[in-house]
Amino acid sequence: MAIEALKWDGEVLWLIDQRRLPLEETWLKLGSYEEIGTAIGDLVVRGAPAIGVSAAFAMVLAARSDASTEGLQRAAGQLRQVRPTAVNLAWAIDRVSQRILQLPQEERVAAAEVEAEAIRNEDRAACAAMARHGADLFEPGSRVQILTHCNAGALATAGIGTAVGVVRELHARGCLERLWAGETRPILQGARLTAWEAMQDGLPVTLMADTASGKLFSTDCLDAVVVGADRIAADGGVANKVGTYNLAVLADRHNVPMYVAAPTSTVDLNLSRGSSIPIEQRSADEVTEIGGQRIAPLGVEVFNPAFDITPAELISAIITENGVARPPFEESLRSLCRKA
Repeated sequence: MAIEALKWDGEVLWLIDQRRLPLEETWLKLGSYEEIGTAIGDLVVRGAPAIGVSAAFAMVLAARSDASTEGLQRAAGQLRQVRPTAVNLAWAIDRVSQRILQLPQEERVAAAEVEAEAIRNEDRAACAAMARHGADLFEPGSRVQILTHCNAGALATAGIGTAVGVVRELHARGCLERLWAGETRPILQGARLTAWEAMQDGLPVTLMADTASGKLFSTDCLDAVVVGADRIAADGGVANKVGTYNLAVLADRHNVPMYVAAPTSTVDLNLSRGSSIPIEQRSADEVTEIGGQRIAPLGVEVFNPAFDITPAELISAIITENGVARPPFEESLRSLCRKA
């Protein structure tokens, strides 16, 4: 697996422009925290873990620009507002800030870079651990069919992915019969990114329209739904790409396990209920246009939430780098987060 979402060369952050995939592989060179913040907001980079790693390196560049306490706090405040749902954004910013603000100003840049690199390396290790824990949920030697939504692969992390990392591990064990990738309207992350990743790695993948999910469930071919998350509350409620809740309801109706794969950094124990997770509302253009071509009448009102909330009672298990959490999630998630 050679797919990467981001690269740090010691001076600048390079991001693959995910808006242009799969037709064009373009890398953007970002030399300031403001540029990285804009890239996160514009979906050049997306996926909670990758957003967190990018934000960590944004804080390195912020420290290089102005290592004063006031300058760092200003940069941190601006970055936090870019995408409010993905908790890894604030988590990474706070972790770097807490590490360096206690140091003399002249030591802050070097310390910020060390911390950002640690966050990146930990995410790589977490992805590998989640892949193993997730694959262990299936019988050895079985042949399974997995449905996923959006993109929770290498493009969403610094490693092999969260949900797609589990799929990659199943493939490596000879257990993957088929990966079903929902297109994921309105920005088509499943069609553009997950299908591309799977084909790059030689995974057996079938792309389908989101509206075909009910038909797929009715065929009784699915062994599990495996998705990522942008934030998980203490009660196990999960914020993920809009459309995830739909799949959870279908999975429950058809007795198919609903698994969520996410690192403990995505778990927000300070938020008691999933229903309290803030949901980002995005531009109407994402719904009224495809590839810059308008498909809806001018002036039509648009509802475009980036995420929805899947309540804990519809989730079978949450896969983390420290193990698998099962209901009641208030206890199991807290226990796994203590191991972090």
